[in-house]
Amino acid sequence: MAELGHIIETGGIPMIINIFFFIVSIAIVIDRAIAVFFQFNLNGHRFMGQIEKLVVSDNIDKAVKLCNAAPKAALARVLRAGLTRANRGVLEIGNAIEEETLAVTPHVMKRISSLWSLANIAVLVGLFGTVLGLIRAFAAVGAADPELKQTILTRGISEALFNTAFGLGIAVFCIVGHLVLSSQAKSIVEDVELHSLKLENMLSRRAIAELPDGR
Repeated sequence: MAELGHIIETGGIPMIINIFFFIVSIAIVIDRAIAVFFQFNLNGHRFMGQIEKLVVSDNIDKAVKLCNAAPKAALARVLRAGLTRANRGVLEIGNAIEEETLAVTPHVMKRISSLWSLANIAVLVGLFGTVLGLIRAFAAVGAADPELKQTILTRGISEALFNTAFGLGIAVFCIVGHLVLSSQAKSIVEDVELHSLKLENMLSRRAIAELPDGR
């Protein structure tokens, strides 16, 4: 802890600013990881298989209850929107599914893109600290006593390098977090689009079959 305190003290204000951005990035990664790996995530193929069986057997109410069992899952929300309008015609089924898909997608992707911005900001703040440390070092060396020049120069270079390393470390963390989270979020959105289209087609065929003239 003492060494960490020394590093923060040596890094100066840019280091403290980057600590704030690091805490923010950790909070975003944890929040989004919980969301995309647990809250919104669902085994799409298995879940859709269960829904298909219930729709084929004309057990729409049970299919809705199955969706209600996973109220936060993105796929369940979209499928539920279509199932609750299964008896209201092809157009309303399609509109309901499309509307819920558009509502769910931003929640799945929420704040993930901000990790790229945090990575860039952290690097820039780190570079600012680097330049500031070098300016202070060379400015102080010019006016310092000969026996103190080595100490002052070492301190300034340490400030510069600590800021560079910390800024790059935050950027790496943010980029890796963005890569993992965006990949999972896109997978959820693709699942929603694929299986919601399947359900829409199934319910549309069912609705057409129930028309008096079969058309």
